[in-house]
Amino acid sequence: MSLLRVVSYNIHKGRSLAGRDSMGELRLGLHGLRPDVMFLQEVQGRNDKHLRLHAQHESLAAALHMECAYGCNAIRSKTDHGNALLSRHPILTYENQDISDHRLEQRGLLHGVIDVGGREVHCFVVHLGLFAGGRRRQIEVMAERINRMVPEGAPILIAGDFNDWKDTLAPFFVEQLGVYEVFANSPRTHGVAPRLKESMHHLKGVWRGESIEEIRAGVVGRQLERRNQLMMPGQQSMLPPPRTFPSAFPMLRLDRIYQRGFAVRSARVLRGKPWSQLSDHSPILAELELP
Repeated sequence: MSLLRVVSYNIHKGRSLAGRDSMGELRLGLHGLRPDVMFLQEVQGRNDKHLRLHAQHESLAAALHMECAYGCNAIRSKTDHGNALLSRHPILTYENQDISDHRLEQRGLLHGVIDVGGREVHCFVVHLGLFAGGRRRQIEVMAERINRMVPEGAPILIAGDFNDWKDTLAPFFVEQLGVYEVFANSPRTHGVAPRLKESMHHLKGVWRGESIEEIRAGVVGRQLERRNQLMMPGQQSMLPPPRTFPSAFPMLRLDRIYQRGFAVRSARVLRGKPWSQLSDHSPILAELELP
């Protein structure tokens, strides 16, 4: 059994929400997470104006002792940016597929295969478009690639910035691809907030004169409600994914990690300092077990 610490993060080209260079603090923050696989979006591969922001995937990979693959999507006169896959496990192959839906947005799908203890895990780094119709067409392209190139039953990780704040794409991922968002199978945790909330439920139970068994049953019931994914055909869960944007005060639900073939040990959004000062998105960290 292999345990993977998986991070999905839109790093905003190494700049904070206020536009400050955050690459130094970003390296330290990510190093402290001890990630095994990272799915990064808005990564600058080239910056001829500010060398500190150049080759960000290589800079992060060197600091964290990871292999890296970069998919260049948006090319400007002095810069380019795209998606990156970083892994402590060997990256066997990778390819970046252009999934741009129109000329105003350059989008790519970075597909990498990593070797985890002799098993091939297919990893897809995505940053979908701003328009609903375009996002739908982009995931249909991804589905075609998965059906064509990924063996049936092989482990899959799909992570990134989906720009799907209404969570309309969730049924497609479950019904067509058989992948589940990590929060669908894990208690939702956002730092200390859930512990405080559960403590308040415990106190209220005590005030009502409930027994320990009744209080615990109530906690378990609330945990079972923490579903944000279509778990069975035709059965929509009540709660949407967690909010990740903007990082200083998250309001929109943009970022996801989907998986197939793993057991989800934990999943959480990283909020507060230093994360609110490193990018305009909050990162997601999940611990996944590969049987």
